[in-house]
Amino acid sequence: QVQLVESGGGLVQPGGSLRLACAASGGRYTMAWFRQVPGKEREFVAAVSANNGHSYYSDSVKGRFTTSRDNAKNTLILQMNTLKPEDTAVYYCAAGRPIISAIMTESMYYYWGQGTQVTVSS
Repeated sequence: QVQLVESGGGLVQPGGSLRLACAASGGRYTMAWFRQVPGKEREFVAAVSANNGHSYYSDSVKGRFTTSRDNAKNTLILQMNTLKPEDTAVYYCAAGRPIISAIMTESMYYYWGQGTQVTVSS
């Protein structure tokens, strides 16, 4: 069993930055960020593969968000820059063992954090 604990959400103005962290207990998994707004499906944001160490991003955040992994602390970081109101969502950390071609697929992840709210508003 893997436990994931997110931190770092909050309120920020458009154009601002936030840094999310996800601390994982046990195991070595591909770790990812998803986000969800009320009434919509959860969508992939970014991931770091345990297979090749590469990072992957959705088109909507590419160039603005950066995800990285501190293997010593088993912590996943999401640095979010140039935030937009449409980035407002609950952000979830997830862990699983998807193949690379399925790294953006929600159902490939076994473990989920409780979520942290990110609100981008003036």
